[in-house]
Amino acid sequence: MSLGKRFRDITVATFNEMLENAEDPVRMIDKYLAAQSEQIRESERLLQQCLSHAASLRQQYSSAEQLKERREQQALLALKAGEEEVARIALQEKMQQEEKAAQYKALYEQSKLGIVELEAQLQQLRADFDEIASKRSYYIARLESVRLQQRMNERLRSMGGAPSPRMFDRLEERVSDMEITARTLREVRGQLRDAWSAASSAANGAVEKELAKLRSKLEQEGWNRP
Repeated sequence: MSLGKRFRDITVATFNEMLENAEDPVRMIDKYLAAQSEQIRESERLLQQCLSHAASLRQQYSSAEQLKERREQQALLALKAGEEEVARIALQEKMQQEEKAAQYKALYEQSKLGIVELEAQLQQLRADFDEIASKRSYYIARLESVRLQQRMNERLRSMGGAPSPRMFDRLEERVSDMEITARTLREVRGQLRDAWSAASSAANGAVEKELAKLRSKLEQEGWNRP
């Protein structure tokens, strides 16, 4: 595992721990994303500078290579013409350009390695940014769920005094009890009325019997009706 990847893993783990413990995770994520976005922009600017510098080094290397080849050809032509001194001068400059080309080539190769590494880091920064941005969407959805749940709880509390199905069941039981009581009272009243009628009939019969006795007694005593 590379040092850069190990450092990133530690950073991500620390960030996740801070995120879980944050009172306002969305605000913390926004702050992190702003810092990460600035770091990405700075890395992009640095990458452009490195690319421009690498292009300059490549140009220097290419020019030195071309000049080296030219001086070598000039030395060859001078030697063919019998101009050894001119050939020596051309060869000396050819050697200088060869050394210069080697130097610029080394710088260019080193620059390319730096660019590859910087591009990889920039790609990782963008991936981290996207990952944290997705966490922001998740936490916003999570907080919205909590907010809606709180609103539902408040709504249910405010409906605490409203009739519930169980309350209607109790009301049904009470009405049924009242109907049974009323029906029982009607039945009792009917029974009392029947008993009273029977008692009245019996009393009238007794009165008639007593009245008949009195009449019989008066007849025995010789009382005649007027």
